[in-house]
Amino acid sequence: ALLLRAVTAPLRQIVKNAGDEPSVVLDKVKGGKGNFGYNAATGEYVDMVEQGIIDPAKVTRSALQAAGSVAGLMITTECMISDIPEEKPAAPDMGGMGGMGGMGGMM
Repeated sequence: ALLLRAVTAPLRQIVKNAGDEPSVVLDKVKGGKGNFGYNAATGEYVDMVEQGIIDPAKVTRSALQAAGSVAGLMITTECMISDIPEEKPAAPDMGGMGGMGGMGGMM
């Protein structure tokens, strides 16, 4: 289940970024045959290879290996440490700046 979720995550994010419903698109793509996929630019279901939408195998393999490595590390580690994000207030606006005294003859 974890691997399936990891493998489908890129499609889900692309579909979400395109403004469509990830679950609907994922179900339709899973039901397709061969090179059937979703073109996020047009919102259509197409033959991905025919449309020139391909993912280099080396990139995909490297990403999957890295994800598997991190997942394995997390599973076998007895303790994990992470940073809690801090909400940092924006820097204050620059107030009205007074004269720059001591600059001989500039004022």
